[in-house]
Amino acid sequence: MEAAYDPQKVESGWYSRWESAGVFAPETNPEGEPFCIVIPPPNVTGSLHMGHALDLSIQDVIIRRKRMQGFAALWLPGTDHAGIATQIVVERELAKEGIDREELGRERFIEQVWQWKAQSGGRITEQIRRMGFSTDWSRERFTMDGGLSDAVKKVFVDLYEQDLIYRGNRIINWCPRDRTAISDVEVIHRDEAGELVHIRYPFAEGVGGVEVATTRAETMLGDTGVAVHPEDPRYRDLIGRTVTLPLVGREIPIVADDAVDPDFGTGAVKVTPAHDPTDFEIGERHGLDPIVILDELGVVNENGGRFAGLDRFEARTAVKSALADEGVLVAIEERDHSVGHCQRCDTVIEPYLSDQWFVRVGPLVGPAIDAVRNGEIRFAPKRWEKTYFHWMENLRDWTISRQIWWGHRIPAWHCDACHEVIVSVTEPTVCSCGSADLRQDPDVLDTWFSSGLFPFSTLGWPEETDDYAIYYPNAVLVTGYDIISFWVARMIKLGLHFTGKKPFSDVVIHGMVRAGDGKKMSKSVGNTVDPLETVDEHGADALRLALIQAASPGQDIPYSEEWVDAARRFGNKLWNAARFSLQHIESGSVPADGGYPEDPRPEEAWVLSRLAQTVTEFDGFLDAYRFSDAFGLLYNFAWSEVFDWFLEMAKAPLRAGDDSIGRTVGVVLRDVLKLFHPAIPYITEELWNELVGDGFIATAKWPAPPETVEPAGFEQLRDLITGIRRFRAEHGLSPRAELAVGLLDPENVVGEWWADQFTSLASVSPVPIGIPPADTPHTRIVAGSVEAFISLEGIVDVGAERERLGKAIAEIEGNLARSDQKLGNPQFVDKAPAAVVAKERDKAEAARARLEKLQAQLTELG
Repeated sequence: MEAAYDPQKVESGWYSRWESAGVFAPETNPEGEPFCIVIPPPNVTGSLHMGHALDLSIQDVIIRRKRMQGFAALWLPGTDHAGIATQIVVERELAKEGIDREELGRERFIEQVWQWKAQSGGRITEQIRRMGFSTDWSRERFTMDGGLSDAVKKVFVDLYEQDLIYRGNRIINWCPRDRTAISDVEVIHRDEAGELVHIRYPFAEGVGGVEVATTRAETMLGDTGVAVHPEDPRYRDLIGRTVTLPLVGREIPIVADDAVDPDFGTGAVKVTPAHDPTDFEIGERHGLDPIVILDELGVVNENGGRFAGLDRFEARTAVKSALADEGVLVAIEERDHSVGHCQRCDTVIEPYLSDQWFVRVGPLVGPAIDAVRNGEIRFAPKRWEKTYFHWMENLRDWTISRQIWWGHRIPAWHCDACHEVIVSVTEPTVCSCGSADLRQDPDVLDTWFSSGLFPFSTLGWPEETDDYAIYYPNAVLVTGYDIISFWVARMIKLGLHFTGKKPFSDVVIHGMVRAGDGKKMSKSVGNTVDPLETVDEHGADALRLALIQAASPGQDIPYSEEWVDAARRFGNKLWNAARFSLQHIESGSVPADGGYPEDPRPEEAWVLSRLAQTVTEFDGFLDAYRFSDAFGLLYNFAWSEVFDWFLEMAKAPLRAGDDSIGRTVGVVLRDVLKLFHPAIPYITEELWNELVGDGFIATAKWPAPPETVEPAGFEQLRDLITGIRRFRAEHGLSPRAELAVGLLDPENVVGEWWADQFTSLASVSPVPIGIPPADTPHTRIVAGSVEAFISLEGIVDVGAERERLGKAIAEIEGNLARSDQKLGNPQFVDKAPAAVVAKERDKAEAARARLEKLQAQLTELG
């Protein structure tokens, strides 16, 4: 075994061996209960980021543990075709060669995308392998695969025939940069500095007019009405009159509608049915024609008159100037307002009237809400159910068509002869009118449409495949809270509707990995951390363990390089523990299971009792998806109890020739490796190979240590040894300096075996005493009913020590008095920052504890 732990060397060979041996296939446990997780499919264009690293680390902990527990565990991998993102990437690549998508044509462009996918699309799957994630690559899927594409077509056609998909001319979210519609969940709203422009619309007849207010002055070019609330007394007499639209000259009516907020602006609002969703609904109720004034690039079209050809933001400035020239610009007031941005490119979204395909979500929502409300599907943490319910209860119909070329093309054909629309899984050759002049709808489906089918389409649905019969419903879904609405809600709706079953039982929600200062990681800000660079420096195991230890349920994680470095140091500790074990047993001699001593020594009984207790608590935390609690517990057990105490305690009997405890050391370390394996698979597999040498730890049985009774007085022994070590440190004494120690044991707790441990771990040989020493200076250590008295004669100059302690006590008393004075001053407590006050309180508390300790030492000097 190598003397030093080298993560790069350890992690270089195991993955290919696991794959070759079929370790990740559920057939590893052919008799096991099925357990399936489908990977949230990363974009084929993407590379691994910290969010992926956290998400997949959590899933691997779940799936590796289930595999070791005997389940037929399937973690199904796949990638998403990522329609818009992929098309943009390929367009950029072609642009470098001077090739334009439009010139190339649709079919040849699609060929280029497939070529790009073949050459570059596997990058993220290789990175998933590098991280050690144990997905079953023999079942890898891609959302544009033939089988998944067939599922998409069937779902579209079935929903259309059930009147749950329709084509309509409605207001949608339009991205002028990507030149496509996007759904509500793809719009990011944030408050920005803006303005409220007040405009006077003069009456068509008579004098006077109505003052309206708008945040988007340019859209007034498309106004076809003014709306007021029917019960607003300011405007009740104006309902039914007409005004003349400034700059345009069009006469438009004043209508009454309950959707108007009388407190917004002047209480009278301009109605632009083609460029605002609320205005569109008002227009439909009152017969107001929609007039589209922008093209797909956000440029004013011919309906904008003299402003045609201006970009929408240029037009905003020009319209305000023209209104001022016409004398109808009343005022401009600064006002923050919420502005929607494209999630992908951050372009300001334009509400836009367009012919699009929609899913009628109403009939799908009820069963999806009920499945969570009745506990059939559980969120962990449960609080995220509120986010889910809020989203589902306020859904609008889903815009599913996208004006791009890469993706699942909508299976609808338009007949140019009779204008009939034919929706079919297979391509029709002739219309019912007899015409063969058919053209397929040019739009493709929203990427999330196919992703919403992922839990069952990846298993072969709609075919009745063995995998679908065995592994659907899935057991667990793991994802971030940011895509509950994007993905989780849609999988539940579509899964219930098409399979009649829930898609999964548990939804495990985790937070985002943020920069160290808590801000969102962003390439534009320059605060991202490349997980693969971290892996190159510290190893995949270290990054995985650091993320898992920080993964409090549903909470964001501020990334820290120090955590990764600490996890790397833990790998060193684990490595050295295994090397210590192999100094006393032969390599490969530890049994894969069992091997626990039948008649354990006290030291063995203690560690086995703690091991059994730790396994029980660890399993409880993992079953509740409390990953940070689970691995925090295990880390502390391994470091503070196994490494710091049991291995040290084993040295005395080993020196005395008791080889049996060496075997126990090997067995305990084997179980520690098993427990850690789901989080740090590489180093645990390497050390398993050294200690056990039989098969893979990845397919070993989960630990089941025997229930063992902890020997009486064990914790008191540890407290005494700790106290003696602390005494040496505080007085600057060598660990081997002789100490005279008397043990007072009125309840006969001390065991014969304590003597060897006192000698080995504290370098003392305590002498039993009947009464506390009265005449000599000493210090005392209390551990339950047992007391240890350490003589200070010959060790400490008592006079000098009294003087030293007196000075230290006086200094602390002075500092404490000043702190108490500050904390007793209301001016300080009430006006100083809370953090400053808290720091002062902590300082005083620490001083008080130190003072008590020094006073006790002074008393014991006699």
